[in-house]
Amino acid sequence: MKILFYGTKNYDEQFFQKLLPEYPGISFQFIEANLCPETAPLSSGYEGICAFVNADIGTSVIEILSRCGIRLILMRCAGYNNVDLASAHTHHIKVLRVPGYSPEAVAEHAMALALTANRHTHKAYIKCRENNFALNGLMGVNFYHKTAGIIGTGKIGLAMARICQGFGMRVIAYDLYPDKKLDFLTYVSLDELLSSSDLISLHCPLTEQTHHMIRQETIEKMKDGVILVNTSRGGLIKTSDLIAGIRDHKFFAVGLDVYEEETAFVYEDLSERILQSSTIQRLLSFPNVTITSHQGFFTEEALTNIAETTLQNAQAFMNGEELKNEVTG
Repeated sequence: MKILFYGTKNYDEQFFQKLLPEYPGISFQFIEANLCPETAPLSSGYEGICAFVNADIGTSVIEILSRCGIRLILMRCAGYNNVDLASAHTHHIKVLRVPGYSPEAVAEHAMALALTANRHTHKAYIKCRENNFALNGLMGVNFYHKTAGIIGTGKIGLAMARICQGFGMRVIAYDLYPDKKLDFLTYVSLDELLSSSDLISLHCPLTEQTHHMIRQETIEKMKDGVILVNTSRGGLIKTSDLIAGIRDHKFFAVGLDVYEEETAFVYEDLSERILQSSTIQRLLSFPNVTITSHQGFFTEEALTNIAETTLQNAQAFMNGEELKNEVTG
């Protein structure tokens, strides 16, 4: 089975090539170009394609892939909001994903963002490199005995909840489908979580219901001086309202690994270019905001799991086995 691997980086190819010998009958062609309407025709001659969260897999791309004979879309990530599932179903293209590559990797990065934004370690590092050892602008707050609010208690959200518990925090959570058997957190309503939490961490998928769940209305319900972290999807937060809240001193700190405008430039080196939008620059201009480049998943363990599960998905499709990780809608 021949699969075209879109948007490859050196680390992607490294982890996949290491495991490929264990999956006879499956071959990958790695290309740096990402999947979009202009590059979709390159899939001609392949049976499947492999794409990431930043690929364009909308209606027009699905139609091109179908004409090229593609029968399988392998998402090497958990999210699939960038895939037109209805169109894929119409064209009889299976969509498989990696539902749980390493919950701990993302949760640990979420806490790293929270700690960095809170204690200004990124600023302290730069100051010390310039022989400036003054403490001005570096004061943070204790997490111990504070309340952590976890929105979304899937595998990543639960991993984050356990980390917060380890810090001696009281952990509350909101989820549409709460697991009442958990004894290290307490489920509450979204309004109660917003008004009670000192740290709010987002761990839910991007859907019509969750799009812009953090907006002016919900920001106003938060405590003054709250710390907000997002390692899930940029669309969970309405960026213009977040910026307004930061300017109004609503937030003590904000840590973002994802943001609304990231799709066009995530994982790209644009250091010598002028970005066409000023939103990211405005966020970076605030002294209490820490931003990283959608790297929550980026650990050796997670990349190994992503490659292994993606190859298992391809093998199951090739052999006509049960597709445990199929996305149906």
